[in-house]
Amino acid sequence: MSRRFPIVLVLSLVCLAAPAWADYGAGEDAYHRGDYATAFRELTPLAENGDPSSEYFLGLMYVKGEGVPQDFKQAEYWLFLAAEQGHAQAQDNLGAMYANGLGLPVDFKEAVRWYRLAAEQGEARAQNNLGLMYAKGKGVPRDFKEAVRWYRLAAEQGEAKAQFNLGVMYAKGQGVPKNFKNALQWYHLAAMQGDAHAQHNLGLMHAKGEGVPRDFKEAVRWYRLAAEQGEARDQGNLGLMYAKGKGVLQDYVLAHMWFNLAAEQGEKVASDLRDSLAKKMTPAQIAEAQKLASEWKPRDK
Repeated sequence: MSRRFPIVLVLSLVCLAAPAWADYGAGEDAYHRGDYATAFRELTPLAENGDPSSEYFLGLMYVKGEGVPQDFKQAEYWLFLAAEQGHAQAQDNLGAMYANGLGLPVDFKEAVRWYRLAAEQGEARAQNNLGLMYAKGKGVPRDFKEAVRWYRLAAEQGEAKAQFNLGVMYAKGQGVPKNFKNALQWYHLAAMQGDAHAQHNLGLMHAKGEGVPRDFKEAVRWYRLAAEQGEARDQGNLGLMYAKGKGVLQDYVLAHMWFNLAAEQGEKVASDLRDSLAKKMTPAQIAEAQKLASEWKPRDK
């Protein structure tokens, strides 16, 4: 395509001056340790010489604004060059740019095309993304069975988002027979990798007794893991467990704290529950809860 011609003209002039392949390793190592200036310096000549992995990393840096100003046009340029050479991660990222309209018009069919190219090479994130397109009917006719097929391929490679999505399909009976035990299995795999949505769903299933005996302590455990990552729904759920003394000792101070944190993120129900609970609390308890909320910081996965 025409967008490759300018770089081809440059290559004829610089091919003899391109750095040795060993510099790619230096550039990639620099990128992964967050030294983006060194990564950009090492990888740019290689990318200009047509190396797809270097083109991919330059594209990624422009997408994220790492070491360079964020520039979706430059990101698309470099990712396209790498993707055309069959670089699966570049294909997946290019698909995401089309799906989300990052520097490009939203084009779900084009997103599906790039996702599929990457997915057929075994790229797990692309398999999950392609599954999402089938589940939502974006760029392709909605097809839950096809969604499940792609989710499963990614989930079996350990892709947490795909494990969560496959769990959802089993919980809802979409593309597979409804099966809470299978849903629980896939949610658990994702939750153990820190997926807050999976942790949320595990908490709900244990609280309701879906696929497992009802167990409020276990529900609290999963709500807490998600809440500590900043998941507002689970901050509210954890507040409710403390308010009612389900799975934990009743504690109005901690309940108020968690309701407050959820309310700060726009959870109206949590806000109402906090205000209602405050009527049962002393001013000292409210002050302590507010102090705890102000000092709270989210944890990493």
